[in-house]
Parts: sequence; C-alpha cells; structure tokens
Amino acid sequence: MESRSKGGSVAEVLRKINLSARNFTAHQEKTLRALSYCRTSALGGHIDACDGCGNMSISYNSCRNRHCPQCQGHKKEEWIQKREQDLLPCTYYHVVFTLPQELNGLAISQPQLIYKALFEAAWATLNQFGKTEGLQLGMIGVLHTWGQNLSLHPHLHCIVPGGGIDHHGKWKKKVRTDKYLFSVKAMSKVFRAKFVALLRTSGVKDSNLMEKLFAKNWVVYAKRPFGGPKQVIEYLGRYTHKVAISNHRIKEVTDKEVRFGYKDYRKGGEKKEMTLSHVEFIRRFSLHILPRRFVRIRHYGILSSSWKRGKLQALQSDLKINIPEVTPKTLLNK
Repeated sequence: MESRSKGGSVAEVLRKINLSARNFTAHQEKTLRALSYCRTSALGGHIDACDGCGNMSISYNSCRNRHCPQCQGHKKEEWIQKREQDLLPCTYYHVVFTLPQELNGLAISQPQLIYKALFEAAWATLNQFGKTEGLQLGMIGVLHTWGQNLSLHPHLHCIVPGGGIDHHGKWKKKVRTDKYLFSVKAMSKVFRAKFVALLRTSGVKDSNLMEKLFAKNWVVYAKRPFGGPKQVIEYLGRYTHKVAISNHRIKEVTDKEVRFGYKDYRKGGEKKEMTLSHVEFIRRFSLHILPRRFVRIRHYGILSSSWKRGKLQALQSDLKINIPEVTPKTLLNK
C-alpha cells in the first residue's frame, strides 16, 4: 500500500531517492545530502537555554546551507537588521532584469559566468542611466534563478534609491518625477547590449546564440516604487533569503510523487498545483543550487561596502537621519 504524507518538505523528498545514482555534480550532491540530513540525528544535537527563564530544550542541528528551506530565518533576520542602517529618505524603485530562455543552457553549464554577467550588466545599465542624470546611484541586487514551477528562470531583483550623489558630492533626492526610474524599453536595449558584450569578452563565441539574443526583446520590468524605507525593509524581509521552493508549498509527498502549489503568472497569478516524480522534483530543485561561494546578494554604488566605510554615514549625518542601533533579537545560547 502506498504511503502518503500531507504536507512535506524538500528533505523528505530527498530521503526517498538515491542521490548517488543520479547525474548530479559533486557540489550539487553534497548540497542535497546536507539538506536531507538537516535537523536529523545525522548532524547531532544541541541544548538551547533561555537566559530569561532558564528553560532548556534539546534539538537536532540544522545544516545551515543557504539552499535549505528550513535554515534561512536566522540569516535573514541578521541581514535585515544590518540593511536598516543603510536606508536613505527617498522613494525606492524596484527593477527586475530577466535573462531570455536562450541562455538557460549556458546557465546550467557555466552558472558562475552567466550569473556574474547578470549582476554586472544590470548595474552597468543603471549606472549608465544615472550618469546621464549626473548622479552616482546605488543598488542592491538579489539573484533568483527559479520560476514558480521550479523551472530555470534567472532574474535579478534590484532595489534602487530614487536619488544619488551629484558631481559636487551632494545628495539629489529625485532622479525623475515619473512613477518609474527610467524608460523600461531604453534600459532593455542597453541591458541586452552590455550582457552580450560581457559574454563575448568572456570567450563565448557562439555566433548563432548571439544572433538569437539580439533578435529577441529582453525583459526589464519596472514594478511600482516602494512607498518608503519601511516598505523596502518589508520587501527585503520576504525575498532576500528565499530558496527555490518553500516547504509550505509542498502539499503532499507519496512513495512516488510530490504535489506542490504554484502561481501561474501568465494567467494573472492563478493558483495551481503540479505533481512531479521525486526524481524530477529534485532535478528541478538542483538547477537552483548556486556555485560554491557565489554571492547572490550584492551592493553597488552608494550602497556598496566601500561607500559604507564612512561616506554613507557622513551622508546620513548631513541628511539628519537617525540610524537604528542593531541589537540581537534572540536570547538563545547553544
């Protein structure tokens, strides 16, 4: 008789297949195995003690892998607290740069090259438009590689302050009065040209691919701007440390299949369900395992790490911004 479990997790599916028998890279297999061991006896345990009431509890250790749906909460909280110190008093814009599906093959075979070029081309595009306005802009880029059905869909979410530093080193609050930062059509063409140029300088010489890339209209999507810094923090809290699929989207795991929910954005975000075999589900999930040490959240311009070493603080002081102190939000000691 077939066993079923309502709900489920990525780890549960992983424990139902033989990872060694599949065609994963060594890095992918190591990552998937870590996720399958997460919060089990395989990783040992620890004692949590509350400094306030003295209550103690024994728990299994987490794998702490960045691809694990169970291990992102603590990292996200720490990261968000730090970002609260970077905010400026302006409108923030949300721009999404998407790669065409013609690049999926290269994204699978050379992910380091493709995803690095995506970051660089997106920032080079925004930076060029900013310089046209006489401004040094800033950007936080967050890489997502998945679609709702776990297909490969590389795109970069960019959070851009609606202002920058002019050539006098002074803050200029608004880039434009429009509801969007820059013309989407104009950005799309520049983004395409810059990305293809990066491919060529990286040694990609497939002329047929280049023709296909230039023949296609690339997608740069400008979402409505955030209402203010608080909305930026709320957004970052939801999306910065997402993984390909969260466990709460998994509806059922049987001996052979996985059923999960997704939104079909081609039909206005209509909620649907999909059923895949264990092997196909994990194959799709593995497409979103990033190269070792690849940084998927990056900061540029006036939000870069070099700017934060003094210049950003000086700017915030000039603008009379009160910076919240970062204090740990947990009382648990292990």
